[in-house]
Parts: sequence; structure tokens; C-alpha cells
Amino acid sequence: MSRDFTVIGRALAAPARATIIDLLMDGSARPAGELATAAGISASATSEHLTVLLDAGLIHRDARGRQRFYRVASPSVAAGLEHIGQLCPATPVRSLRQSRQQRDLADARLCYDHLAGRIGVALTDTYVERGWLQPNDLSLTPSGERAFTDLGIDLPGLLSRRRRLTRPCPDWTERRLHLAGSLGAAIADLFRQRDWTQRRPTGRGLTFTSHGAHALRTKLDVHP
Repeated sequence: MSRDFTVIGRALAAPARATIIDLLMDGSARPAGELATAAGISASATSEHLTVLLDAGLIHRDARGRQRFYRVASPSVAAGLEHIGQLCPATPVRSLRQSRQQRDLADARLCYDHLAGRIGVALTDTYVERGWLQPNDLSLTPSGERAFTDLGIDLPGLLSRRRRLTRPCPDWTERRLHLAGSLGAAIADLFRQRDWTQRRPTGRGLTFTSHGAHALRTKLDVHP
């Protein structure tokens, strides 16, 4: 059976919709007003663009009281979009602010719900070098079970879920793999809970706090 790629192609064809999708790729749920500001378009135009993305199955709408929040539809959709991102050229930089934002994004960001960018790839390399993950498919090793448990990851809880524990995800800025799956998400969540990472005020980049950077250097020899 052939597949109709044009549905997704049309949904992503408008620059405003591409901006909206890119902003939601950190796994966040955002109101239409915030997405309109980021895309630089009117509220009515945003509503039209969101309808296209909803109809294509790329995003999901959640009701919170009277407000509506939008997010990427699922982890599998996020993974597919990340793969497509490998084929796309970078957005042209037209200002110092854009240059700084792209640099921050390439350094550390969330790819849906797991760590990506230079830091995400460096962490994955460390996990492999220490024998915690297999080099090819990033599957968990026995020593990795002990190490991640010592870090504070609830592996039995993760294994009870339907989602895959580990999955290699192509990093569109580094052109290499970073760790995804429920383990990748749990690591990102652990970093957030310990205040090692914080979301940047705009975009989907992450910044490491001073004690977060210290923890990575001393525990994993990774330098944010």
C-alpha cells in the first residue's frame, strides 16, 4: 500500500506552521496566543494554521478551562518530525538574536521529552563509553541498569510501560544519535526535578544551572 506524503508536506509547507511545530518539539503544550507571537501572525491566521496541523494529525489540542493548549500529537509523531528535520536546511539567520537562539538550541534542547543537541549527544556518548548502553541500538546493559538506578531512575517503573525503554534518535544539529525512549525522557525529567536544567525564556533551548553543570562534570565528565 502506498502512502500519501502530500498530506504531511502540505501541513508543513507554510513557514508559520513550521515555526509552530518547531516550537512544540520540546514536548510543551502552549496556548494559541503564544504560538501566534512566535510565528509573528494574527490570531485568526494562527487558528487557521492550527486547524491544518490538527487535521494532519501532527498536533493535539487540550482543553484547560476556557483555554486551549496545543502540543505535538505523540512521541512517534515527534520522532518522525525529528527525522524529517535531518533533511531540512537550517532557518536563515537574519539577526544577532536569531544567531544566539540557534546557538543555544544547538547546544542543549528538548527533543519532545528527551535531551538533544551537543549535550544530549555528549551524554549518550558517555553512556556508551561507560558500557551502560550498547553502541548500536542504545539498548540497556546490566551495568547500565545499576548505573541509572544509582542516578535515581526508576527502571522497574519504566519497564512496566508500553513505551520502548531506549531508542536512538537522530540529532538534526549534531548529525549523530542521542538517547530517546522512556529512559531518555526519565533522564531529562530527573535533570529538571533536580534543577540541573531550566527552560530558556523563549524557544525550546535549555540552560544548565551552575550546580547542574557541576553535577555533569563530576558525575559524567560532560561539560555543558
